[in-house]
Amino acid sequence: MGFQRSISSSSALKWLGFVTAVWVQSISGNNYTFSNYSGALKSLMNLNQLELNNLSVAKDVGKAFGILAGLASDRLPTPVILLIGCFEGLLGYGVQWLVVSRTIQPIPYWQMCIFLCMGGNSTTWMNTAVLVTCIRNFRRNRGPVSGILKGYVGLSTAIFTDLCTALFSNDPASFLVLLAVVPFAVCLTAVFFLREIPPASSAAEENEETRYFTIFNIVAVVVAVYLQSYDIIGIKTGVFSVAFASILLFLLASPIAIPFHSFIKSLNYGERDDLEGRIQEPLLRSEIAAAEKEVIVVAAVAAEEEEKKRKKPVLGEDHTIMEAVLTVDFWVLFVSFLCGVGTGLAVMNNMGQIGLALGYTNVSIFVSMTSIWGFFGRILSGTLSEYFLKKAGTPRPLWNAASQILMAVGYILMALAVPNSLYIGSMVVGVCYGVRLAITVPTASELFGLKYYGLIYNILVLNLPLGSFLFSGLLAGFLYDAEATPTPGGGNTCVGAHCYRLIFIVMALASVIGVGLDLVLAYRTKEIYAKIHASKKSKKSGGSLS
Repeated sequence: MGFQRSISSSSALKWLGFVTAVWVQSISGNNYTFSNYSGALKSLMNLNQLELNNLSVAKDVGKAFGILAGLASDRLPTPVILLIGCFEGLLGYGVQWLVVSRTIQPIPYWQMCIFLCMGGNSTTWMNTAVLVTCIRNFRRNRGPVSGILKGYVGLSTAIFTDLCTALFSNDPASFLVLLAVVPFAVCLTAVFFLREIPPASSAAEENEETRYFTIFNIVAVVVAVYLQSYDIIGIKTGVFSVAFASILLFLLASPIAIPFHSFIKSLNYGERDDLEGRIQEPLLRSEIAAAEKEVIVVAAVAAEEEEKKRKKPVLGEDHTIMEAVLTVDFWVLFVSFLCGVGTGLAVMNNMGQIGLALGYTNVSIFVSMTSIWGFFGRILSGTLSEYFLKKAGTPRPLWNAASQILMAVGYILMALAVPNSLYIGSMVVGVCYGVRLAITVPTASELFGLKYYGLIYNILVLNLPLGSFLFSGLLAGFLYDAEATPTPGGGNTCVGAHCYRLIFIVMALASVIGVGLDLVLAYRTKEIYAKIHASKKSKKSGGSLS
């Protein structure tokens, strides 16, 4: 009975950990919110566009130090990794708040770069702790796990933006307070519940996971639609705003019902299984023990022989970081990821200036829309890619290729400055950027294994600072300044579709290159995905027969 109760407790704790992981992800996308307060920094520090873009690069460079989080993930427990992230974020965004609120005088440019870098790096510790732990806990449902967690990262920008608009009239200083304090508090909560728990070991447990993930998806979609409705309605003051904030917090908290349901349900099953076990166990104990011993011996001999035959791992097996980077497939994935996230980051980092150039006075709606549609891209691609993998063995990189095609079309529309192109562009970039993140996370784990996944994931995430530097810092910064007119005080400004036209054309070409690389990777990995499909199908058949 005690053993069954421990299983019940373990199952409930796994789901409670996933709920807190969702909460962490819903506040860890603060790295994408730069456009909401970049204008305040530009005016306070008298920056031109190149200098401002390099500040945005500095926050993305923080992700380059995510390698430290990856190394730590194999050596430190999850709570410690979360604590490092939340304290670093408190300091990084706290100093930015002091500057924007004019509590202190603007600090030197290089010092501001450091604190932006710290803020950006803080999210790598949070994301590493959450993704590595949850993918290991739910390893046979990696697509939905990635889609849900990365989906909430996408929503986090809209969550922060809309809460700040509702409660503080979109004040940049108040916004930075939220970025500093809220992630700190949420991570302190997750420290107590997020742990590695043994994954599902039966088809029945997998089916239960699928049902619960469906509920998570439904709640997430409701949150996304609710946020988008708030942006469309446009009533953002008074009692309406307070009511909006209260309902949003309730929706974010509602998944807590799932671990409670899991605990009660597993307790009931535990009592029944314990009774059956007491009736059958004396009759079967010796036979089961003998069979288990025979299986262990055979498996050990087979593993030893296989190890002697094999000199290096093949795709689908655990790779060290050196073994991974020596494969062609790793670099194809790396560069295609760069083409998608690098160009997407350039749009998100420059959304404020893009909106002003095209004649919009309030650009927060575009920041929020990019976030919300990024959520739909993440959560739908995670769920659909898992479904088609189980159904037909469809390689996940094909979804990346499809997203890159759509992204290229979006950039061309924005370059042409067709009517409402920024609305269309913010949706397209959001969706496609979300797909890239949600698909690449499980793809890397499937190709190179879970043993060193934390470090491999953070090597891939180097594309964020690299892409930000290439497409935002260099491309967008130089080309915008070439078109801009100097303003008194040392800054500059540009108004008109020509300001970003050439930038969008170059990014469309980069997206086309990404399509080609994704198709190459899909072709090279079709056999491993066929094996994964066969494995999932075999286990499902075995579960139904039993």
